Amino acid sequence: LVLKDDLDLLLDSPSSLTVKSSARGTVKDKANFKVEEDVSALRKAIEGVGTTEKTLIEVLTQRSNAQRQLIAKAYEKATGRKLAADLEGDTHGDFEDVLVALVTAPDIYDCQEVIKAIKGAGTTESTLTEIFASRSNRQIKALSEAYLAKTGKLLIHDLQSEVSGDYGKALLILAEGKRDESTNVDTAKAKADAKALYEAGEKKWGTDEGTFIDVLCHRSIPQLRQTLVEYKNISKKTLQESIESEMSGSMESLLVAVGENNESYCLPISDPHGAGTTESTLTRIMVSRSEIDLLDIRAEYKKLFGSSIYSALESEVSGSYGDTLKRLCGQDD
Repeated sequence: LVLKDDLDLLLDSPSSLTVKSSARGTVKDKANFKVEEDVSALRKAIEGVGTTEKTLIEVLTQRSNAQRQLIAKAYEKATGRKLAADLEGDTHGDFEDVLVALVTAPDIYDCQEVIKAIKGAGTTESTLTEIFASRSNRQIKALSEAYLAKTGKLLIHDLQSEVSGDYGKALLILAEGKRDESTNVDTAKAKADAKALYEAGEKKWGTDEGTFIDVLCHRSIPQLRQTLVEYKNISKKTLQESIESEMSGSMESLLVAVGENNESYCLPISDPHGAGTTESTLTRIMVSRSEIDLLDIRAEYKKLFGSSIYSALESEVSGSYGDTLKRLCGQDD
């Protein structure tokens, strides 16, 4: 994942873990939603001669996930077939993946992505980092329940056998879904945490990772924001700069992601076809953040790169897949 440039940029932006869900999303419930009309439009698009991609995009990107779940239920009732299966049969490649993601409930989708990340040779730590650093406690609980229902195993146990070292310790704390989520900020505690972090990193010969893990994985996002301000006062460096100079690899990525929260970290699309970013990552982020904080991500992206996500999608991603992502993005900034 491309780690974005500065924790400071986030200090004045609302946190996706504390603002009301959907307040900063680009996709909302559709007013005057009529499930029968949508089902009939989708059937026509899928059952007619040649699939009408435009209809599929129009219906599925302009309804909330809750509404899409109602559409999927009604579709199955009317046809005896699962909507996801019909979409898979009628479309292909990245376009198929994004449509299927759109009609999947968020907890099931997260669960599928985690399973993909931990099965096979080598664990995809960037996916685990992105998901566990950016989901609320409620979302992590729902993901864990979906995982148990799907695999018959406890997510936390499977993760224990996949991740190790300090990275593993930090990820497992996040995967417990017990981060403090209060919105109160204790300035004295932030100062004490900042001092502890400074003494565990910059000031010390060798780094005490335990302190970083404890502070970054347990404190609430508003509390961490204050800690970042206090840290810069003491260190004259941002916490991100310190983490990057003290640590490396997955551990560095995870702690930067947690410290930054979602808005700037979450969208590695400065180069959709470049090293490290795959269409599957792009699909997951655009779908999973579209009802939560994609407006914040768009604003951060513009601040960091001077151009909009929309224009990056326009130049980098083509066809029906590109059209779908652009509709989820909302508009040019």
